[in-house]
Amino acid sequence: MNFMKELIFEVSQEADGGYVAECLTEPIVTQGDDWAALRTAVDEAVRGYFFDAPSSAPNQIRLHLVRDESFAFA
Repeated sequence: MNFMKELIFEVSQEADGGYVAECLTEPIVTQGDDWAALRTAVDEAVRGYFFDAPSSAPNQIRLHLVRDESFAFA
């Protein structure tokens, strides 16, 4: 029986333009040079993490982009 419905990854953009995704509930971290590469890397990392227990794998993966921005306030 599959109890885990969704994994949520917090995604941040690196200074070089690449992305890093860190799962909020499991020890899974991966990266990609662009958004498409990141999606592929997350898919592969999750499949690898749940390799021995595929029935525990999530039904859905959510990528939550976190943007950190600062600007001058006059």
